Amino acid sequence: MLRLPSLRPRLPMNRLPLRLGDLRAYSRLAVDATLGFADLCENMQHNVSRLPRVFGTPVEEPTRGVTGFVYRSIRRITRGVGSGVERVLSHLPADLESPLSPSREALVGAINGVIGDHLASTANPLQIDMALRRDGRGLVLEREALARDLVAPTGRIVVLAHGLCMNDLQWRRGDHDHGAALAADAGFTPVYLHYNSGLHISSNGARLAEMLDQLVAEWPVPVEELAIIGYSMGGLVARSACDHARRARRPWLACLRRIVFLGTPHAGSPLERSGSRLDAMLAASPYTSALSRIGRVRSVGITDLRDAALLDTDWMASEQAPRGNGRRPRVSMPRAVRCYAIAGSLARRPDSLGGRVLGDGLVPLDSALGYVSERSRALRIPASRQWIAYGTGHLGLLGDTRVYARILEWMREPAAGE
Repeated sequence: MLRLPSLRPRLPMNRLPLRLGDLRAYSRLAVDATLGFADLCENMQHNVSRLPRVFGTPVEEPTRGVTGFVYRSIRRITRGVGSGVERVLSHLPADLESPLSPSREALVGAINGVIGDHLASTANPLQIDMALRRDGRGLVLEREALARDLVAPTGRIVVLAHGLCMNDLQWRRGDHDHGAALAADAGFTPVYLHYNSGLHISSNGARLAEMLDQLVAEWPVPVEELAIIGYSMGGLVARSACDHARRARRPWLACLRRIVFLGTPHAGSPLERSGSRLDAMLAASPYTSALSRIGRVRSVGITDLRDAALLDTDWMASEQAPRGNGRRPRVSMPRAVRCYAIAGSLARRPDSLGGRVLGDGLVPLDSALGYVSERSRALRIPASRQWIAYGTGHLGLLGDTRVYARILEWMREPAAGE
């Protein structure tokens, strides 16, 4: 007799990434989602019941009469259930807490990428607070603590910044980690950035600029060089941090010698621009305007990727002019900092048709290499500091041995100013 494979998870119960705080956080998200869905249904019902023109003006006010009473009751019951769950969970014993695990970190990182701004605005326990970490543990940025927690720190620091919906543990792909490898092969001490990728890139950049000041000031040995490796969105956060540091004249910027960008969308994300256009199409009709709310659930971190918004003024201007046609201030890198760019390409040969447009599947080649149509915002990275990893997708950039070989070659070059 044919037996179907079991669909039950194979992860043992004692290894599930479950924490008491997570139960409370997920219950709050369930309440928020239910209330949001009720708002969507009410808005759609109200608009459709008016039988407006196809491209008429949608309304936002709530329904009235019996229908309005039903939706108000749904919201009241939902909030009541949520409060009851909170009270029950508050009485559970603390020994339900379990150690952090890579699977939990991956899940929380993904949730923060999608709705991290909502988590922050509602003080949800799942929100990630920015930290510099090693082995998944936050570093206390004090000299004695760093000397205790880091094994034989050197004067050469490399900070690795992860991408959207990710976390610092995901730099390890199989048996390889770019940071750990640089420690063994080039004498760098790796420090991993962990941040809420659902917040504005400029907000994360400002916080990182402050944090790097603390790191350099409290480093246990004299700092000879600071380098940054930014993967995907992490590269944009690094650029934003440099701009914040330049304008605030932060001391750590004088230690920064090089930045390596891995698959960073310097020209923005085509996928996010497509999503924005779809939202605009749905919002154009009263019959579909409620559905545009689903698309708008994505975080401001994701919408910042539309045009690579690095400054507060960038995303503010984008909100006023969603098509992003306005001229934006230039975000240039300090002259003393050498910038390098590695792009992935799904094509296996340089002459492959469509390879330049497809790029690594998420980021086109020109965007990853720093070419931006708005000349004032182009990075102007010399060809000698660009490299394309053919036959490599976006995630592949983290574990490809050829990519690491090129990073190592660049990191062994004399730093700027030497």
